[in-house]
Amino acid sequence: MHTVTDINAKAAQPDYRTAVYPGTFDPVTNGHADLVARASLLYDRLIVAIAESPHKLPSLSLQKRIDLCRTVLSGLHNVEVVGFDCLLASFVEQQGAGVLLRGLRAVSDFEYEFQLASMNRQLIAEVETVFLTPDIEYSFISSSLVKEVARLGGDVSNFVHPEVKLALQAHFQ
Repeated sequence: MHTVTDINAKAAQPDYRTAVYPGTFDPVTNGHADLVARASLLYDRLIVAIAESPHKLPSLSLQKRIDLCRTVLSGLHNVEVVGFDCLLASFVEQQGAGVLLRGLRAVSDFEYEFQLASMNRQLIAEVETVFLTPDIEYSFISSSLVKEVARLGGDVSNFVHPEVKLALQAHFQ
């Protein structure tokens, strides 16, 4: 027989088949899309969580970043794209997720990502952080580099979806 405490404890357990992939996605790149496509094979539900991040001064509005991610990832049936403007730990708990997904492009990413994972472990101890590396073809692509190339009038076709390229061109004109 289960007690009310047992039932409440079970209800609070995160779902390890649900992962949250957070970021600003300013803009979403082919590297992000590659990581999401591969992660969608590992989890029943994958939430691409787009942070408002006003302190980072994103080039594209939150709604534009959400719309672009939805376009880029539209073929993946178990992927949801949502925006958030709260503490990531709170968002993950609200979603009932058991996994935080993060991408590592290079060794230089590791120290920062390790700090984030350690902080999140303190805030939401029951949630696991999983790191994936991108395909080697995308390992050098970052949103910051893509924005800089686009800002200076360069061709970003090899790094982003065509809709993202158009959005960047419109923004930087």
